[in-house]
Amino acid sequence: MSEIPVESIRQVRDHLADVVDRADREDEPTVITRRGREVAAVVPIDMLRRFQEYEEQAIIRMVRERMANPEPGIPLEEVMAETLARPE
Repeated sequence: MSEIPVESIRQVRDHLADVVDRADREDEPTVITRRGREVAAVVPIDMLRRFQEYEEQAIIRMVRERMANPEPGIPLEEVMAETLARPE
């Protein structure tokens, strides 16, 4: 996999159409920085939808695991914290 292009928000402003075309036609995301910090990305819409689907499946899998556990329930806050802390 090739390295994802990284551009400042100022650079992206100057050629936003090119960044969007790269995502749309070449399936290549672009990471956007502000003051040197990564803050956003322009990604192909299919990539975003796949990520959302994966995230939903991960949450459903976690809920099923928890429901199958005969021990007393776990507070929703703890489940959500664990879900958000998972790297994938």
